Amino acid sequence: MSSTPSITITRLDLQRLERLLDSLEDYGPAAQALETELARAQVVGHAEVPAGVVTMNSRVHCREEGSGKDYHLTLVYPQDAGAEGTVSILAPVGCALLGLSVGQHIDWPGPGGKVLKLTLLAVEYQPEAAGEYSR
Repeated sequence: MSSTPSITITRLDLQRLERLLDSLEDYGPAAQALETELARAQVVGHAEVPAGVVTMNSRVHCREEGSGKDYHLTLVYPQDAGAEGTVSILAPVGCALLGLSVGQHIDWPGPGGKVLKLTLLAVEYQPEAAGEYSR
């Protein structure tokens, strides 16, 4: 990865994601990538996270710079993935989005080894900003 911007996650998301990692039977590259992201993140309380930061269950607007394609995605736990517009935290793009702030860019390996250059344009919904801490 040539670009690893600073990321911020909530203490609650960290706890939930650590439980997820502990529960996995197949601890593959996706889990290792998530563990690396969690290890480098600044951890804050749910009331301290800025509204423009991607947390779990946030809906975001991002752009893949190579194609110019815009995406509206909701970052979810694996059991909630599958619906249109959702992306699992264990997917490369989901893991790349966690903790990003609006305006940040990240390079992330995509399918077939292609590097995706993502720019976070907006956080359209964030549970913490909406006062929904149980999500």
